[in-house]
Amino acid sequence: MTLSNYVPKEPAVIECNIEKTLDVIGGKWAFLVLRELFCEKRRFGELQRLIPDVSPRALTSTLRHLETQGVLERHVFPTVPVTVEYSLTPKGMDLHCILHEMKLWAAKWT
Repeated sequence: MTLSNYVPKEPAVIECNIEKTLDVIGGKWAFLVLRELFCEKRRFGELQRLIPDVSPRALTSTLRHLETQGVLERHVFPTVPVTVEYSLTPKGMDLHCILHEMKLWAAKWT
């Protein structure tokens, strides 16, 4: 992972590129993973229990994608068996307002 994922840009012009945001966030499970990580660090098994419909393969893929995009960090602890925790980066925490607005919209319109 490169440090550039953690340095926010100051755009001169704000483009209408919702596609860029969706590319960073990824698939449908990403929103639910982010929701759980806003609260606190989580381990893989915790995420799987909190998002019951996600398969292990889909969860692994989502976590890898979000890590590659610099949205979350994977912390490995040298225990037996190995313990892995996931937490949001500042880039990931910045998505909180977007998800909060989606929650308000859903409460209003669905």
